[in-house]
Amino acid sequence: MKATIRHGLLAFGLACLALTPLRAQEAPKPTPETFDALRQVIKPKDGEDKWKEIPWMANLWEARQRASAQAKPILLWEMDGNPLGCG
Repeated sequence: MKATIRHGLLAFGLACLALTPLRAQEAPKPTPETFDALRQVIKPKDGEDKWKEIPWMANLWEARQRASAQAKPILLWEMDGNPLGCG
């Protein structure tokens, strides 16, 4: 019985150790010289925002009627929380 408890505690300790995140290295701070290069990497390229090409509808009832007439499903993209942060 004591050995089982000991093995359980050992397994728990090893699991906690394995799940402990490694210390992250601090990212280098951007400088005026590297800013433009970073902006080019971060800024979305043409064609990366495919969701912007979808003709979204803001009125759910009109979307429901249109989907029903065309026998198509509705994708509801909805967020809750503060409209300035969706928190």
